Formats: sequence, C-alpha cells, structure tokens
Amino acid sequence: MKKFLLIGCLLSCIPAWAQTPAAPEASTLEVPQLQTFATEHKGKFHGKTVNYTATVSNMHLYNDQGDVIADAVTTAYVANSKDNRPVTFVFNGGPGSASIWLHMGLFGPKVVSVPSDAKDAGNAPYTLHDNPLSPLDKTDLVFIDPIGTGFSQLAGKGTAEDVWGLPEDAESVSQIVKRWIAKNNRWNSAKYIASESYGTTRAAAMQPYLDDRSNPVRMNGLILISQALDYTGSTPAANNLIAYVTYLPTMAATAWYHGKIDQSSITVQALVEQAKSFAVDTYLPALFKGSQLPKTEFDAIADKLAYFTGLPVDIIKRANLRVEASRHVKLLLADQGLAVGRLDSRYQNDELDNLDVHPHYDAASVAISSAYNAAFRHYLANDLQVSWSRDYVVSSSEVNRHWIYERNSHSEPKYVNSAHELSEEMRKNPSMHILLASGYYDYATPFFDAEYTFSRYGIDLSRVTQTFYESGHMIYLHQPDFEKLAQDIHQFYPQ
Repeated sequence: MKKFLLIGCLLSCIPAWAQTPAAPEASTLEVPQLQTFATEHKGKFHGKTVNYTATVSNMHLYNDQGDVIADAVTTAYVANSKDNRPVTFVFNGGPGSASIWLHMGLFGPKVVSVPSDAKDAGNAPYTLHDNPLSPLDKTDLVFIDPIGTGFSQLAGKGTAEDVWGLPEDAESVSQIVKRWIAKNNRWNSAKYIASESYGTTRAAAMQPYLDDRSNPVRMNGLILISQALDYTGSTPAANNLIAYVTYLPTMAATAWYHGKIDQSSITVQALVEQAKSFAVDTYLPALFKGSQLPKTEFDAIADKLAYFTGLPVDIIKRANLRVEASRHVKLLLADQGLAVGRLDSRYQNDELDNLDVHPHYDAASVAISSAYNAAFRHYLANDLQVSWSRDYVVSSSEVNRHWIYERNSHSEPKYVNSAHELSEEMRKNPSMHILLASGYYDYATPFFDAEYTFSRYGIDLSRVTQTFYESGHMIYLHQPDFEKLAQDIHQFYPQ
C-alpha cells in the first residue's frame, strides 16, 4: 500500500481492529554512543535577527526496568539568548513519518521550494531558501523523529511492542520531550507542541504521559495541523454514515477547484458553508432513514449531491446516495482520465488504469516527496554538518507494518480516538490553548471533521482558534496559505 514516501500524515485512516501484525522477534540490538552535531547560525525571522545554535543529538530511552529500548534523535534550534524563551516540540505523523515535512515545509529556518500551483516538483537540483516566517523569533524549536523514523531507532532490548502502538508511541515521545527538557534545563520555559495529521493523534494521546503524577509537565498550547483525533470522521467506509457527512464539504471544494462547479457563481468559502449545512440538516437524516427514504426525497437529495460532488446524478443514484471519499478522488475527473490527490486534491495525475475505483498512488505525495527528501539530506550534511553513517528514514514501512493501535484488547472494535485525552487535559490545565488548522482540499483528514470532533467532546471552544486554508493536508504547499498559516502560528504565541 505504501509504495511511495507518503508525507507526514495519516498513511491510512483505518479502525484499530484492522491491524494485527506479528511483532518481530526480540533480540539485543546495538546501543549507539551519544553524539552531538552543533553548528552556529544567524537568521532574520519576522523581521527580527536571531543568532541560534542548531543541535542534532541522540538520547537513550529506557523501559521500567532501566534497560535501553531505543535511541531517539532530535534536531533543536535554540536562540543564543539569556531570555527564558518558549520551546516548541514539533513532529509529523504517519504512523511512521519523520518530522521532515514540518521541518522543511513550515517551521524550520530553511525550507524547500516546490510549485505552489500543485504541479510536480520535478527532479534535482532543488532549491532551499531561508524561511523568514519561521517562529524562531518567538520560540526555540525541537524537531522529534519518533522511533523508527529519521535517525531514531530501536536499541538495546527494544522491540516493536515497546514503541509501535498508540499508547506506546505516546509514552516514548513524551519521554523524549521530558528528557530533552531535563538535559537542557528548560523546566520553567513555556512549552508547546506543533504536530500534523497522526502527529495530532499523538499530541493528544501524550497528555496523560506528560502531565502525570511522577513528573507533571504541562503544555501551554498545542498547534494541531490537519487534526486526526477521532477517526470516525476521517474513515470513508461503506457502513460509516458519519464520514459521508464530514467529507461532503471537501468533495464540494474539490469539485469547485477543478471547475465542476462554476467558480464565477460562488466562492469556495460560501460553497463549503452551504455543503456543511446540507450535510448536517438534510443529508445525514436521509442517510439515517436508509431504505425508508421516500423516492421524492431520494431524487431531491441526489440532485443536490450531484451539484456538491460534481458527479453525474446517475452515479449518485447508483451509489444509493453514498459516494465514498476514497472513490470520489478517482471519479471526479474520470471523464478526463485523471485522478485527484488524497493528501491534496488540487494535485492530479494520469493513471494507467482508468477503470479502477481507487487511485494507485497519491498525486500529491509523488509530486513532492523526492524534493523534500533530497533537500533535507543535503541540508543535514552541508548546513548542519551531520555525518552519521545511519540512514535517515523519511517514512518507515517497518513501523507501519508492525504498528498495532491497541494491544491485547478483547473489547468490541472501535475507531482510533485520542479526543478524550485532550478534553481531559484541558480540564486539568485550564490555561492551555489550541490552534486548529485545516485545509479545504484534504481527503486524509477532512476539515469538517475537525469541527465535528471538537464540538462533541466537551472541549472548551473558547480556548480553540480554528483556521481554514485553500490548500490540502500539508497546508504549506500552497504559498499564500503557507504565509497565512505561518502568520497564524506566530500570532498564537504570546507577545
């Protein structure tokens, strides 16, 4: 399924019960020696000149018996300042993705250039340029590669069962955060997490391990980009009525973008508001009625769905008013022999098999993955002067293959969900704030699902700032929205 470097996101939004791989046999692995690569730099961010130290270093993680189980690597940018600056811990998702995407796409002091108009990034050489919109003027940054990604790896007595699951991953990344804080004496600094896609699942799941009894550490705020806290709304499956509702506004926005809805007659913002109202007030009750839906209502809803999805009404009717999002990306431009991207539906590709119901690969992923990979490895070697012989794993098939969301569970199947942990922590920590950023053209984590999720778990919405962008899962691939998101993040930090 993962034939390409699938960007820092949900590789698959699937229920927890669908994954039952066998863990690799336990063995004693090498424990790498501790190393540090530190370089000095100067940059201008939001108009302010900052001298900073970039440090790539590893740390050992331990189990309850004191055995080394993993070797974790972080890349930190710390200002050469005596001020007690905030520190932000940054990671992507997957599971199995390194932090390369947020690092080289949005937060880092340098970013890689890719076309803003959803075109293929082409071949090397690629262009790296200074990022004046990095928040380094306000916060130090620590990029975390979870175990099995980037340079981070299992070590000593570590096995897949120690780290590759929802709670195990949350606990191990929380240990990385706490050990970095202790090593760098940042106990009294304001602390933030910035994450994307499955990284947001992780960020919420980490809260009980961060703010625990033995060593409580509170976060001042969370930046959640393309959130995935409750997979009910981001799992397009035939028997999941909720996903038909949460995905419809994304389908409408995509149909508008590709000219299946007249762009001169309505803005994309107005269109998605209409789609949301129709989805909740009319479409969901009709789906709930099922075969009891009167024919006149069925026909009327089919006509509206044809408008919002950009598909012929006969397809809508043949699908019994249920066009799965995973099929819409293939059907929308089928008359042109094209499929649109899942991670960013602005992208499109000409596939070999025009009769298949699903795309063979993701148009957005294959368009930009090589650029990010080449640019980051060049940056590591030349700017940060990292000379490790170990390989940098951008997207780990091993992690994904051995990942189990819930081990030893005999409960009935359920969707992955870490929204409860976030809601609980916001009650324990009444000063924590959330920035919730979503793209209109995202089929991995639809933007309407963010509203749906945050409205139904007792989360204090007065402490949540929700923003929307005319881009996809990786909002920063569209230059105007890269700038808008960067400014929204900058304003999220206190002055």
